[in-house]
Amino acid sequence: MARAKTLMVAGACLAFATAGLAVQPPVAAPTAPDDQIMHQQVLLDRLGFTPGVIDGRPGASLRLALSGFQEARGVAPTGEVDAATAPLLDAYATTPAVIEVALQPQDFAGPFVGPLPKDPAQQAKLPAMGYANVLEALAERFHTMPAVLIRLNGEDTPLKPGARIKVPNVVPAQAAYPDTLRPEWRATLAQLSVSSDQPRAARVVVVKSRGVLRVEDDAGKLLAQFPATMGSAHDPLPIGTWKIQGTSYLPEYHYNPKLFWDAKGTDKKQLLQPGPNAPVGVVWMDLNKAHYGIHGTPTPETIGRTASHGCVRLTNWDAARLSLMVKPGTPAIFKR
Repeated sequence: MARAKTLMVAGACLAFATAGLAVQPPVAAPTAPDDQIMHQQVLLDRLGFTPGVIDGRPGASLRLALSGFQEARGVAPTGEVDAATAPLLDAYATTPAVIEVALQPQDFAGPFVGPLPKDPAQQAKLPAMGYANVLEALAERFHTMPAVLIRLNGEDTPLKPGARIKVPNVVPAQAAYPDTLRPEWRATLAQLSVSSDQPRAARVVVVKSRGVLRVEDDAGKLLAQFPATMGSAHDPLPIGTWKIQGTSYLPEYHYNPKLFWDAKGTDKKQLLQPGPNAPVGVVWMDLNKAHYGIHGTPTPETIGRTASHGCVRLTNWDAARLSLMVKPGTPAIFKR
């Protein structure tokens, strides 16, 4: 596990939080989810070729997920559910896209912090960078957005213990997390619906032109793929071969305005407490290049749609899933 000294330089990956991006409200889904597309997204998520946020809508993230799945299955990567791909997905047709779950008292335990302030100095006053409310927590657990849960259940559905709600079916296949992981991290993996039966990565490959992070085995076979946000004109992705030095679970975040071109002149160093809405999300995988890592995000709906300060950002659930696949020394190859 990375030491606190490593986390001191993680502040270079704020992902424009100083400009307000990391505290924007979730983007509303303007139309009802399409049942067929949601089924495709759920299956791909469960198979390790995630579309990011499950919203029942077509788009670039779904096409990338389909292309990765197709490559892994040895068919032409068209990004469409074509004649060669439909039978591969039909093999999982009995897996429902949406299930009903009963809310439990622990779902309401929090801590919930309400709308996050934009100013890092105000964020530093919070006891945790937690979810705003139970709806946001449930959306992350089921790899979607609050607006999608509202669409699935209706605005009048009560959120209280015992209530049954419809959610995307991303319930993990296995939850026997290694005993070597801290209890609070095992609880986070369960909260994010991350299955414990993950493949071991021989290397991760980040492809900037495609906006994806690939997990490969020794022979170069694609094992999993996640949509990713990486770099910007001001902080370009560092092309080259690096390695993962260690993983910090639920890290504190050391905000240093000197590392950000867009920081306010009045900003001062701040220490932000851990939580899913921390600027680097729930996990930080440190690279052997100062200030750079692979990490989560408080705004999953922005993955693939915005820039970052050079680092590689994934949804919290994809970052947590990746953390089970890698180990210290795993190569991380960044390509154009």
